[in-house]
Amino acid sequence: MIVAHWQVACIDMAGTTIRDDGLVDQAFTVAVAGQGVAPGTAEYERMRAVARKTRGQSKIEIFRLLLGGDERRARAANETFEEAYGLLVDEGAVTPVPGAAEAIETLRAAGVKVALMTGFARATQEAIIDAVGWRGLVDLALSPAEVGRGRPYPDLVLVAALRLGVDDVRRVAVVGDTPLDMIAGGRAGAGLVAGVLTGGCDRPTLLAAGATHVIGSVGELPSLLDVEQRRPVEQRQSAARSLA
Repeated sequence: MIVAHWQVACIDMAGTTIRDDGLVDQAFTVAVAGQGVAPGTAEYERMRAVARKTRGQSKIEIFRLLLGGDERRARAANETFEEAYGLLVDEGAVTPVPGAAEAIETLRAAGVKVALMTGFARATQEAIIDAVGWRGLVDLALSPAEVGRGRPYPDLVLVAALRLGVDDVRRVAVVGDTPLDMIAGGRAGAGLVAGVLTGGCDRPTLLAAGATHVIGSVGELPSLLDVEQRRPVEQRQSAARSLA
């Protein structure tokens, strides 16, 4: 059931609002190479398969899983990953998904607050936001370190709902490109959990993970939430109340 009046949209970053273009894979390769795992080896292919299945999860948690719970190695790999991705950001390799900024602007103009979610470290998230010129574009940006646990846990969505003053989690929409995004949205009780096809997952995979809707890209989100049609009605209602 679609709730008519949305308060917050919790939207993923890499693959959803930010074009990936293999950047995560590049940084991952550098990170595991630092742990002695070379591209082309069986161990590398095993790790890459696991990393892709857990895409969207907190990066440090992924490295803990890949490295058998060795905290020292996991932290070293995560640090290398963030550094490698940060260099790609600095080189201008990070770009927005077409229509993403316009969709966010449309949502906020309609009164829907927007929170950006990520599995990256906070510093990397901030660097991406600055690189694409989105400082001030959204209401909130959250990383796993700030909320306790990353996806597939519901913490990112629930903390966003609390900080942005949601009075009913069914008035929250969650949008992402991975199965873990869908699972987290469902666990949080969001009224709409939408998968996008810009991150590499197909429609059946996203639906199987709990997506209530699947759209081509985040640019279609305002239409899905019906905010463009709803806004003039709300303005008329507000004007009528002011005249009463």
